[in-house]
Amino acid sequence: MTTLKNISILEERHNQVFRKGSDTHALSCEKPSAAGSVSQRACVFCGSRVVLYPIADALHLVHGPLGCASYTWDIRGAMSSGPELHRLSFSTDLREDDIVFGGEKKLRAALIKLIDEYKPKAAFVYATCLVGIIGDDINAVCKEVSAITGIAVVPVHSEGFKGTKKDGYRAACEALLTLIGTIKAPAQPLSVNLIGDFNVAGETWLIAEYFKRMGLTVCATLTGDGRVDTIRKAHTAALNIVQCSGSMMFLAKSMQETYGTPFIRASFFGIDDTAQALYDVADFFGDATIIENTRKLVREEIARAISAIKPFKALCIGKRAALYVGGAFKAISLVKALRLLGMSTQIAGTQTGSAQDYEALKSVCDDGVIIIDDTNPLELSGFMRERSIDLLIGGVKERPIAYKLGIGFCDHNHERKIKLAGFEGMVNFAREVSATVNSPVWKLMPFRKEAL
Repeated sequence: MTTLKNISILEERHNQVFRKGSDTHALSCEKPSAAGSVSQRACVFCGSRVVLYPIADALHLVHGPLGCASYTWDIRGAMSSGPELHRLSFSTDLREDDIVFGGEKKLRAALIKLIDEYKPKAAFVYATCLVGIIGDDINAVCKEVSAITGIAVVPVHSEGFKGTKKDGYRAACEALLTLIGTIKAPAQPLSVNLIGDFNVAGETWLIAEYFKRMGLTVCATLTGDGRVDTIRKAHTAALNIVQCSGSMMFLAKSMQETYGTPFIRASFFGIDDTAQALYDVADFFGDATIIENTRKLVREEIARAISAIKPFKALCIGKRAALYVGGAFKAISLVKALRLLGMSTQIAGTQTGSAQDYEALKSVCDDGVIIIDDTNPLELSGFMRERSIDLLIGGVKERPIAYKLGIGFCDHNHERKIKLAGFEGMVNFAREVSATVNSPVWKLMPFRKEAL
């Protein structure tokens, strides 16, 4: 173990920390978590269910111990405009006898019963760690039940010991690819698929409304407020727009290879990136009416957002922020959004950033910013003490770290109930950040001064 400016870092993690302006080494990334680091990453099953669970008219069955099913979308902010089947946490509840004798019969019986009762459009079966260990053949069971029930029953190989959350993303994308293209439909020349948006707090609806105002239709959302039948015909769209590239870039590339569907990467977090995303989409289609509609939309929304943000910005100027999120694309947008509020980003980290992502992140960060790949609570809290952070932006696992240090926290993960995407989302973000960093509660915490 080495010590970097009074912060203990495991030797094998030394190159996963980079201080812009002083360090010269290449930031190491896309590697398994170091043993003993207590990574903030989640498991393969977590990654697969993040992507698939918002498909609201599908049955989602976790094949494994009951505890795994507790980690599902029923605690998340993904919204549906219709069915709510995705909010039910079904599990085969494997126990000691099933481990000894196998769980295939239990899985078959559970699927037939649930499909008969709920009449889903499709079913996803998630293999957890235990299933991989005992060797249940979920492919065979899914194929058999599909023949009996007449619906697609899709195995999702998300055994946790096989890798990290990112491997779960790929398993989910492979499951989606078994559905895409299974409905014959004509090509839709002025349509898009929104990929990697999960309709947290209704954000998919907000973004879809932007496209409607531009003159475009959304063929399918993968997977926020998703429906099995629209996913089946996603191959008919003219363009794939990839919001969360860390989770679903594999899907976009696969659709390009199989169906010739082009894709662009986009971020709808922050004013600058939302505007750029809409302009990039308009430029792709090259239609004069769409381009003019987009210009009008962006002018109106920016003017409204800047006016609404102004009083919150006055209360945020000079505050210091740290962020630790799933993918680097979101981190880049957050650095820009914080700068718009007059705040400085002191620490920027991600769970699954790629080398290309980190180079882009470095380019938007100021000198001195600490960039971290796959950090752990000890490192993160140490860096926040060093930089006297006022606000941590992260997910559910980062919240306790902030509160134990007596600093503000902004949830930018799937648990939140507030829209943070689009122009409206930037106003909400400014309001929440301002309220958090200026809350008088932090002054009442006797340990804050000592912690920082």
